[in-house]
Amino acid sequence: MPGDCHYLEGNYYARRKFALLKGLLEHIGIEPGRLNFSWISSAEATKFVEVARAVAEEVKPLGPAKYLVKKRAEVA
Repeated sequence: MPGDCHYLEGNYYARRKFALLKGLLEHIGIEPGRLNFSWISSAEATKFVEVARAVAEEVKPLGPAKYLVKKRAEVA
């Protein structure tokens, strides 16, 4: 949780880096729904499962990523 990081300010740095990364990915065409940031403690296994499922359900309708993905070689 904010302010409760073993490395004192590490979670604040992570949040700042996440915001920059999200903006960069949106700029190059990656849908914002493909990226998620959540405050989850190592003691919150149930919350982790809930967030992971919610993110998966949010990404599923987006389908496969169309940008920055190598195209498969056609098989003759």
